[in-house]
Amino acid sequence: MNRPFFAIVNPAAGGGRCGKLAGPALDRLRDAGVPIEAHETRSSGDGIQLARDAYRAGFRRFLAVGGDGTSYEIINGLFPEALDGERPQLAFLPLGTGNSFLCDFSTRGLEHARAALLAGRTQRCDVLRMTHKAGVIYYINLLSVGFAADVAFLRHQRFQRYGELGYLLALFTCLARLDRRPFPLRVDGQPEYDRRPCLFLTFNNSKFTGGKMMIAPAADPFDGLIEYVRWGPIGRLGLIANLHTLYTGTHVKHPLASRQAARQIEFELDAPVNVMVDGEVLRLECRRLDVLPGALDVMV
Repeated sequence: MNRPFFAIVNPAAGGGRCGKLAGPALDRLRDAGVPIEAHETRSSGDGIQLARDAYRAGFRRFLAVGGDGTSYEIINGLFPEALDGERPQLAFLPLGTGNSFLCDFSTRGLEHARAALLAGRTQRCDVLRMTHKAGVIYYINLLSVGFAADVAFLRHQRFQRYGELGYLLALFTCLARLDRRPFPLRVDGQPEYDRRPCLFLTFNNSKFTGGKMMIAPAADPFDGLIEYVRWGPIGRLGLIANLHTLYTGTHVKHPLASRQAARQIEFELDAPVNVMVDGEVLRLECRRLDVLPGALDVMV
């Protein structure tokens, strides 16, 4: 524990809960002998720059204090620079809303993350890399397009101020529209692009999203593969009847659903689409998705 952790704290995470709890949580780690240098973010993107500058300054241990979005920003600050340097470590203090990545390892959240950090428990984790028309992003949890991304984007654009009610408003608006459309892609260099309409596609490194939905029950963040889950053009009544299966992972058994492990996905989109990635909502014209096996050490 002689090398200090560079902690990036998002005080707005968890509806402001993180700002209240981060100080005591960090002090508890310091009292246990963990050296920590803490920095708060003030706006979107701050975590990226903080992580990038810290890595260049010689820090190799990072602590995400917040939710999935905080980890996402740290990852995008570390990469691609860390590919040519010493592999970084990422630990977690899950004080945000979703904290989906950690759900693969425990339901105890904060206590599990703290115990892993104090024990120095690390595993080499894959990092997924999405190349799009305007650049590159990196993530360790999930990227989705289609229905779930549309709901998240609409909530962010129109209903954010309504909190949980805003999510329901966005959900029912998208359910009324139920836009089932193709996202042309091919897997691992297959000769043909899949142009079938679908409800959603997800490209996963770990199992959960939204903190509770087991969207990719076969995903493994340590196997060097992308877990690709597709749900075809299910109707409104079918979707409503099967919503509960998204929480148990049994949706992949639906006749319109499928899953497969892949090393590379190529897209043939002609315009940007809504993308939900590790708690963030973006508009991207996706080009190619691949995996960087074991590029990051995670403390879980």
